[in-house]
Amino acid sequence: MSMAGRMPEPYGQGGGANLADILERVLDKGIVIAGDIRINLLDIELLTIKLRLIVASVDKAKEMGIDWWEDDPALSTRARRDELSRENAELRERLARLEPDRAKLESHRETKEKEQEEPG
Repeated sequence: MSMAGRMPEPYGQGGGANLADILERVLDKGIVIAGDIRINLLDIELLTIKLRLIVASVDKAKEMGIDWWEDDPALSTRARRDELSRENAELRERLARLEPDRAKLESHRETKEKEQEEPG
């Protein structure tokens, strides 16, 4: 059989296992990549960009105290529900404060209408 007819193995011999091992180790331990970019003009700092990248599993990130995605409504359905519940409670509270004022206004309006209807 000729070599031209054989397809190459996707990762070479054992390469896939090595990549999986490395990825597992990185996600288990975590890795931090940090860097700063500064743009200066004549010793005047115009722009500073601080880049921080953490690659870790969700469990490892939580262990390190990183869980911002849990409170972001764009990323978490629980956070979205909590935000909607809070907003709903605020609206109910505002409505409850407005209801007595509305009742007073209606009572006052009815009194005025009765006064206008009665012959003077």
